[in-house]
Formats: sequence, structure tokens, C-alpha cells
Amino acid sequence: MYPTKPRGILLPRRRFVQGLALGGAAAMLGLRPGRLSAQGSSMPAVLSGSSYDLTIGELPVDFTGHRRVATVVNGQLPGPLLRWREGDTITLRVRNRLPVSSSIHWHGIILPSDMDGVPGLSFAGIPSGGEYTYRFTVNQKGTYWYHSHTRFQEQTGLYGPIVIEPRGGMRHPTERDYVVMLNDWSDTDPERIYANLKKQSDYYNLGQPTVGGFLHDVRRDGLSQALAERRMWERMRMNTRDLSDVTGMTYTYLMNGHAPAANWTGLFKPGEKLRLRFINGSAMTFFDVRIPGLKMTVVAADGQDIEPVSVDEFRIGVAETYDVIVKPHGDRAWTIFAQAMDRSGYARGTLTPGAGMTAEVPPLDPRPVLSMVDMMGAAAMHGMPGMAIGGMKGMSGMTHDMAHEAMDQMAMGHMGSPHTIDAADASRVASPPPTGPEVAMRVLHPRRNLDDPGAGLRHNGRRVLTYADLHAVDAPISPSVGREVVLHLTGNMQRYLWSFNGQRFSDAKPLRFRYGEHLRVTLINDTMMAHPIHLHGMWSELESPDGAFQARKHTVVVQPAQQVSYRVSADVLGRWAYHCHLLYHMEAGMFREVVVA
Repeated sequence: MYPTKPRGILLPRRRFVQGLALGGAAAMLGLRPGRLSAQGSSMPAVLSGSSYDLTIGELPVDFTGHRRVATVVNGQLPGPLLRWREGDTITLRVRNRLPVSSSIHWHGIILPSDMDGVPGLSFAGIPSGGEYTYRFTVNQKGTYWYHSHTRFQEQTGLYGPIVIEPRGGMRHPTERDYVVMLNDWSDTDPERIYANLKKQSDYYNLGQPTVGGFLHDVRRDGLSQALAERRMWERMRMNTRDLSDVTGMTYTYLMNGHAPAANWTGLFKPGEKLRLRFINGSAMTFFDVRIPGLKMTVVAADGQDIEPVSVDEFRIGVAETYDVIVKPHGDRAWTIFAQAMDRSGYARGTLTPGAGMTAEVPPLDPRPVLSMVDMMGAAAMHGMPGMAIGGMKGMSGMTHDMAHEAMDQMAMGHMGSPHTIDAADASRVASPPPTGPEVAMRVLHPRRNLDDPGAGLRHNGRRVLTYADLHAVDAPISPSVGREVVLHLTGNMQRYLWSFNGQRFSDAKPLRFRYGEHLRVTLINDTMMAHPIHLHGMWSELESPDGAFQARKHTVVVQPAQQVSYRVSADVLGRWAYHCHLLYHMEAGMFREVVVA
């Protein structure tokens, strides 16, 4: 297969997915393979202390055999690792050497609003040739990251990791400590990617339904049911393979700035404990991460310690972080395998006791197929005999009448005006599902369970982390709440419109939180895609379905047809961003301003 449309060039698929063995910034800087091996982990530079000078600029890179220009910090991709210390006051002088305005947002850091780095809300941005000084006290610990909040600069490389060392020492000390930052790189201008999505939302979808697939469904389910299934998905303007908007058709997936063929490497001595700090700094890609043959103990989520849980695999949404501890054994190497959720490619690295040793890279899992649970939520889980999570493919197992019931349950949009919300006016804004041209689908009975790993990971034979496994080691900031705000995540995939409550950012009023109040935010996903929702400046304290405190996060993934609630303590004055962290969804309108006053 030769992807030609988005790039305008012929490029062998293998090189496109795996990249170059000596690619990225290193090749452009003239480093030889021996130099990289001598570096062992080939990690980005580490800056520590309380005062930093950062420069935003451009850097020639080559991940696929074609030179492009990346947007970087201090000439590195990813940017330098910033090591802070809990309790310190940090000063960061950021200079912008780009020909356009820029910014840096400190993702997950609790700080004053004018230090948050969101142009138009926190400050005016950093003009070309200008400088901005961030200064704030660090009152947390753990793994975080930073990135641009200006247009698509994050897609072109402006990101880097942050590690905050605890004052009281590590809860789980290890012999070695590696950041594993995952990113999606494209040679295509992100403005072109966005334009392609607006013109044809499935432009990058390599998993379109085929005639062969339809005939398979006919043989399995009968013609009537197969046709009913096709009609239902067409009414939603989606298909069962719509897991990711932008895929390996244009992306090369990176691990610490290395394409798969370049194979980022971390050294260890057999028997050592290693902390791996996974950061998903991608623009649009969820990754499913595992180290075949090696158990991973998850000890922190979004920088916050949790009760340890041992797993074989975890899904990391865009902007999330997970700390895991592994103990590789034997005189052998181990592959860190991070496959894109839609299985269109992967990032890969190696843990090894000796430079040059590698391990087998597993094949990609089968391409996931969305199920009725992803469309109907609780109605599919409990309302229809014989339907349960897993083992489901589309409407398989449904009778013809069930198919029609499913279509009724979807309660398609285009009926009346979009519902609006004023969070300040009610103790609970229990809104009906919004309607209108922005809303192609509504879920009347969303599921609330947290023990579902998501499409592609259900019943795969591996122990997979779910949100139900996340249990904080400390008490919630908000022991109770005074009111609840309900928001629907809405979209029209065909027109590539994304919004909260059927209103894009450009048409929506800010959400208003009263300073000092504790509230519950409930999100209902009325779309077929998972959305990583990020509230700036305040924690999102995830609740279980029965309202118990689960874990503290800065980014909460809401799966299709799912309802998720979390508590918020509105304890920081100012204007804050609240948005889906899928970059093109945010730009398309799934963004709100939150005002705490």
C-alpha cells in the first residue's frame, strides 16, 4: 500500500509506519549510530533546579526519508525533561524565536491562571521575538508534560516531559527511572490535515467497511440483519471502524522522539526495578501499551499515586500519564510496544541489559470494531438479551426488531435547537440530550461502568487496566459536592463538528463556577469516539458509578456512550480552558471557557 493522498508522494508503507533507523533530529544533527548507542537511553536533555531558560524555535527533522521542519524547545524533540522539586518556586523564561506567536502550557500543573499558558484566556501569548516569564510554586509531585496551546504547534513537535520529585521521597523507589513519551508525527502540514478532515472526515480512515465484510456479515447474520446494521451506522454518519480521525495513513508514531525503526533504548541490570513514566503527548492518538512477557505495576495516574495494580496492558489516552514499575529479568531484551488504538501503526522501544540487544516486536492486534455498547451504552448492556461487552460485533446477535429498537434508542438529532447550559443557575443541570445540526447521535441510556477497557481490549486474554482499577492513596479534595453540572459531548462526524451540548466554542457562553464551591461535573458521551477531557487549573476527582471517590486526574477519558462523573474544587480564581485533548476536536469546537469567580 502506498499512501499518496495526504502527502502527495509515493512512500512505501513500511517506512511510513516504522520510520528511519536513524531518523528524527539526530540524523539532521549528524550523529552516527555509534554515538546514539553510546548514549544508552538516548534521552532528551534534563534541566533541573528552579530557574530555566527555554527557547521555542524550529529544527529540521527527518523521520521518514523526507525532511521537514519541527517546532521545538531548546532545539530538541521532545523538548528537554524539566525536573522540578515539590515545594519549589519555579521561574521559566520562555523566548519565542518563531515567526509567529507561540505559548507553553504546563499540563496538569495547579497554578495561577495567568501562568497557565493559554492564549486568549491566560495571557495574550508570546509574540514572535518576544519573551514571557512564568513563575509559580509547585505544590504537587509526579509525571506531567508541557506543550504549546497555540493552533497546531503541538502537532509539529512543541512538547516535553516534566517530572516533579516529592519532598518526602518516592513511595516506590526504583533503581532506574525513564520517561517514555509517546507522540504522533506527520510530514503533512497540520493545517492540511485539518482541511482534509473538514472536507472528508474519514479521509485518514484505512478501515472502511468493504463489500467482502458485508458479505461476511450476510453469511453470519442474514441479509435482513446485515442491511439493518448498515442502515443504522449510516444514519449515525459513522461506521464500525471510526476509532481514530487521523491514523497511520499519515502518522509515524514516536517513542521519546524515535521512530519504531530507530528503536529508543533504555538500559537495565537484571533484577533492577525500573520506573517507566509513560506520557501520551500525541495530538490525536490513543495507545495500547504492553511489554510482552513482563508484568507492569501501575503506581500513579496523571502524576497522582494510586494503590498498585498489576496488569499486562493499559490504554493511555491523549494527555494522560501513567507510572509503571517493571522488573525485567534474565540476560535478554524486552520490547515496549505501544500500538495505536486503531491498529494503524505503533511506537516501539527496548529495555535491554546490553546495547544492541533487541526483542521480538509483536504483530499488531486485529483492527477493533465498535459494538452496540459503544453506540447504545446501558441499553445494549442490559436491555437486550444476549448482548454483553465483548464477543459483540456490530449488531451481531440482534433480531431484526432489535435493530429497529436500536435505531429508535439512538434518537437521532436534527430536531429543534441545541440545548444550552448555565451552570450557575441550578443545583443539578440534568439536561435532556441536545439536538441540532451539531449533534448526529444521542445516547438516552449511557453506561456508567468503569471496568470496560474499551474497544479492541475487551476479552483479549490479557489483564488490562481500567478506570475501575484506579484507587487513590489519599482522600479527595472535595469530600462532598453542592451541585452538579451535566454536559454532553456531541459531534457530527460527517461534517467534522465537535462540541459540548451541541454548541461549539465560538457560540457558547463560559461555564461559571463559584469560587470556593465543590461541584460534580457529569459528562455524557453522545458520540462514537472516546474523548480525553482536560480541565485546566483544577483537579478532576473521578467517581465510581455509585459516587465514591476513585482517583484524582487532570484528563478524563469518556468512552463512547459512557457517562462519567468527577468532583471539582473551584479553588483557583480566573479563566480556564476546558476541552477535548484531541487536537483537531478542540479546534473544531469541543472547547469551553470556565470562569471561577
